[in-house]
Amino acid sequence: MRRSRISVLVSSILLAVGAALTGAGSAQGSQLAASGGYVALGDSYSSGVGAGSYIASSGDCKRSTKAYPYLWNAAHAPTSFAFTACSGARTGDVLAGQLGPLNSSTGLVSLTVGGNDAGFADVMTTCVTGSDSTCVSRIDTARAYVDSTLPGQLDSVYSAIRSKAPAARVVVIGYPRFYKLGTTCLGLSETKRTAVNNASDHLNTVIAQRAAAHGFAFGDVRGTFGGHEICSGSSWLHSVNWLNIGESYHPTASGHSGGYLPVLDSAA
Repeated sequence: MRRSRISVLVSSILLAVGAALTGAGSAQGSQLAASGGYVALGDSYSSGVGAGSYIASSGDCKRSTKAYPYLWNAAHAPTSFAFTACSGARTGDVLAGQLGPLNSSTGLVSLTVGGNDAGFADVMTTCVTGSDSTCVSRIDTARAYVDSTLPGQLDSVYSAIRSKAPAARVVVIGYPRFYKLGTTCLGLSETKRTAVNNASDHLNTVIAQRAAAHGFAFGDVRGTFGGHEICSGSSWLHSVNWLNIGESYHPTASGHSGGYLPVLDSAA
């Protein structure tokens, strides 16, 4: 009988540990984050460009009610919510104009930034309009920037966040792979699509490394977007949208609810 009780006790401990490492732990983390204020920083991948339903007062920042920060706020009801992410933002823009709401009571900060610093829009324009070699050359230039200059810019942003919100859980979220490879797809060649995906991987690696150096969590969305890349037949990313060019290569509303939101939920 005593051995049975010990077995039950051990099993309970193991179950508790398992829960802490899986969904139950994530849920508890989200509840703790929600006990303070939530501040959503970053670029168009956080503001929700491509998701529609833009908040009129956000103007050119194009903050969407279907963007993952807005959805997380609705689901978890933190004590306060500040949504300062803005379309086109670079690291310097985050530093100059988005950190105001951060304070000692901030419980959670989310952030996507770095793609614009690396010249993402120009890379995609070059790859859509140019040859394979021109595309690869432009990507090589972007990769060199990511290696030499972006780490210091990210460090500046991360240090400022920690200084202003010393108790916050900070989740730095990355970017998806854009293309499904090995399938027939109109538009970019396989060479270009491979180069773009590899560049996204490289950018994510550098962002994750700098986030870890500051003790921040990194939210990797490449898994949740798997099977939903452009050319997949079930894309959560806009391809070139000639009617609204600014939405090109941005997540759809499904990309935010199915791709980004679960990652923030898990990491918060």
